[in-house]
Amino acid sequence: YGFGAVAHAVQKLARGFGMQTFAYDPFVPDDKVVEAGSTPVHSVAELFKYQYVSLHVPLTAQTKESINRALLMGMPKGAALINTARAEVIHEDDMLEVLKARPDFCYLCDVAPKKAKEMSEVVGDQYMKRLIFTKKKMGAQTLEANNNAGVAAANQIVNFFEKGDVRYQVKA
Repeated sequence: YGFGAVAHAVQKLARGFGMQTFAYDPFVPDDKVVEAGSTPVHSVAELFKYQYVSLHVPLTAQTKESINRALLMGMPKGAALINTARAEVIHEDDMLEVLKARPDFCYLCDVAPKKAKEMSEVVGDQYMKRLIFTKKKMGAQTLEANNNAGVAAANQIVNFFEKGDVRYQVKA
């Protein structure tokens, strides 16, 4: 769900393992999805019919808690949800219900949700097997993020010398 730069990288990895990939992003035309080697689907619900779903959406009013019980319970046996978006796109109470009801369901998130303790208790000794969280968000450690930071810094330096712009000045 979401088909930007990170999702493209995940798609390439998945295809390297021989997986067929599907993508849903309301802002990316179908021909671009096909050009990248994925099959477009036309709704979030349609995407959740597959065994593995990887989330790459920003946190907005539309995406906040949008991944709910109905979507998660509709996933096939042995399903895994990989969340590299924001923890808040998951409806955490619904996730707790799904983890209780489906011992076959796996959830991986690159940042701990607010109810991480409750989720860990639900899965018991399966924590770090079917429920995995990282200690901190790693999105800012990508090559793209570092390149963007470098360009932003260079623009700030140029703006300082050409226009006297001190908006990002660090005060000692």
